[in-house]
Amino acid sequence: MKDELLESVAYLKNKGFDKPEIGIVLGTGLGKLVDSVEDPIEAHYNHIPFFPLATVEFHSGKLVYGTISGKKVVVMQGRFHLYEGYDFLDITYPIRVMHMLGISKLFISNAAGAVNLDYKKGDMMLIEDHINLQGGSPLAFKGVSDFGERFADMSEPYDLDMRNKLTAIAKELNISLKSGVYASVVGPQLETKAEYRMIKLIGADAVGMSTVPEVIVANHLSLPIVAVSVLTDECDPDNLKPVDISEIIAIAEKTEPKMVQLFQELIKQL
Repeated sequence: MKDELLESVAYLKNKGFDKPEIGIVLGTGLGKLVDSVEDPIEAHYNHIPFFPLATVEFHSGKLVYGTISGKKVVVMQGRFHLYEGYDFLDITYPIRVMHMLGISKLFISNAAGAVNLDYKKGDMMLIEDHINLQGGSPLAFKGVSDFGERFADMSEPYDLDMRNKLTAIAKELNISLKSGVYASVVGPQLETKAEYRMIKLIGADAVGMSTVPEVIVANHLSLPIVAVSVLTDECDPDNLKPVDISEIIAIAEKTEPKMVQLFQELIKQL
């Protein structure tokens, strides 16, 4: 994989991706942060050597390099999921590329369902911890030790300093920001009533189909991470209704400006 990574990185450097400080992964319905990137340079996934291609219709599929709040960033607009048929190495390949480009911090966003019924549609949740229900690991391959310690520590997968900063920023801006545990499942089917009960029982506040593989690899690379879920539906097993994907996208898009505000201010403070 090292040779492939070097080729991907060389292509991006030739495009002008010069020593970004912060990597940002944007989730479903949360792509508009790129509008605040100054002097953007774009690289579509299908042009980057060895990059996977996003197959989900509401994921754009490009890296955007530029400046936000005075810091050089590289933004991943469109991510990869197990449910698209990718494996863990594909899903996390862009994290390794961004790390080799030079990022020292990683921001992640996602759309998720609220399992904690005190949380409502349109709320944002700062991820404090996670539960991996995806049945595998992006570190389970031969040669992983070439990239970092095989037995990666996960005692504090989400950076405490950035979490505290984001909490303070939300309070200052009068933006509601919950906090909790994110459970990651394979998908693409939504959960059954019994599955929602189980996910709540094991300690999760929200459930989604992404994020955890990227976080595992970022920890393996000693990259500090902050992650925010936009809660797009309420997963009440006693009152479960069919999910409307278009409504999920609409709620994510409506909440997104608040998330952009939080990320912009955090970038400014780093």
